[in-house]
Amino acid sequence: MSVQEQAIGREARPQLVRAVVASAVGTAIEWYDFFLYGVAAALVFPGLFFPSSTEFVGQLQAFGTFFAGFLARPAGAAIFGHLGDRIGRKASLVATLLLMGLATVAIGLLPTHAQIGPWGAVALIVLRTLQGIGVGGEWGGSVLIALEWAAKDKRRGFVASWPQFGVPVGLLLANGALFLAQRLPEADFLAWGWRVPFLLSGLLIAVGLWIRVGVEETPVFAALRDSGETSRQPVLEVLRLHSPEIVLTALVRTSQMTAFYLFTTFVLSYGTKVLHLPKDLLLSGVMLSATLSMATIPLSGWLSDTLGRRFLTILGASLLAIYGFIYFGTLGAGITGALLLLVLALANPVHDLQFGPQAALIAEAFPPRLRYTGCSMGFQLASVTAGGPAPLVATWLVEKTGSGLSVAWYLAGCAIVSIVAVQVLARRSRSAMGLAQA
Repeated sequence: MSVQEQAIGREARPQLVRAVVASAVGTAIEWYDFFLYGVAAALVFPGLFFPSSTEFVGQLQAFGTFFAGFLARPAGAAIFGHLGDRIGRKASLVATLLLMGLATVAIGLLPTHAQIGPWGAVALIVLRTLQGIGVGGEWGGSVLIALEWAAKDKRRGFVASWPQFGVPVGLLLANGALFLAQRLPEADFLAWGWRVPFLLSGLLIAVGLWIRVGVEETPVFAALRDSGETSRQPVLEVLRLHSPEIVLTALVRTSQMTAFYLFTTFVLSYGTKVLHLPKDLLLSGVMLSATLSMATIPLSGWLSDTLGRRFLTILGASLLAIYGFIYFGTLGAGITGALLLLVLALANPVHDLQFGPQAALIAEAFPPRLRYTGCSMGFQLASVTAGGPAPLVATWLVEKTGSGLSVAWYLAGCAIVSIVAVQVLARRSRSAMGLAQA
């Protein structure tokens, strides 16, 4: 029996529960920060930071700053992946939470174009970049702090889905915060009300730090550290040994990540600016969808332990390709009321068939000593290739074609990419030093 296996055999269930709670709560807080920017980029930032542009160009510029956070995420994955594989999962997670929180609070204090001209937009990009670096290192650590406490558990898919659970919680909090802020008179909301949700992040970060500091290091990493088996240069080593897994991980995430930012960010600008649908109805639909995700993500993780992660991912991508036409067809038909709310609400649950099992699927493709770096780099590479460009590509497609169905075809193409990639990754993972040998 290896040193790692002996350490894992001594795991305590109370610590596993505590690690799962800490990862879910901390992830929810960090994604609140990240998604808050996305909602504001759709609804607020064009007029405040790019007032001289046309509505279309201003929206592209706002989504461009949104994309800056995605460009920074692979850098954050490399930086905090190195820290997580060299020093420990816990230390890296504390650092990401601090960085994200400080950047978000600073956005809430940022002068607009009316106060400092174009420098407001420049500062916005810098702070968004810092947000991206922080969240780039967050996901891998959150997943591993839970997963590696359950490395010998047959329910790894279910356990690893709980950090994913933090994503809809963060989305719900972000949309809810701006939804409440918009109850103010419009002049007050644009003058100072939009800042309040960003400033509230300071309180949430304090709660997250209090929870995370109390979590012990994972037994997998502790065993590696004590035996001197940690990698000296995890970034270089994982690129040399596992570049195919990194690329395949990003491709597996293509349809899931594209869909998520179409359903949560692009829809707000498309629905209000192009289709002139009620803003409150769209926000309500996104929040309801996030609420349902809080059940469907762990359910999907649990199903992956019995049905298999590859099967569930392929099923999810296939259904998502079909649902894209239902989603954008309903929006384009000008339907409002309960039917539109239902279509908006079901978007994330369909997406979750891929997202729920994703954490375990990706983690099982990398060996323990390089797992933080490999997972993070693969996961965050998709932010550049899929998630970040999605609102930009969709905005351009609608402008050129005049139809939201062009976005549905775009999503269907992404689904095909994911279906092919997950089959290749699954075959490689069978021979990789995954969790079964941790």
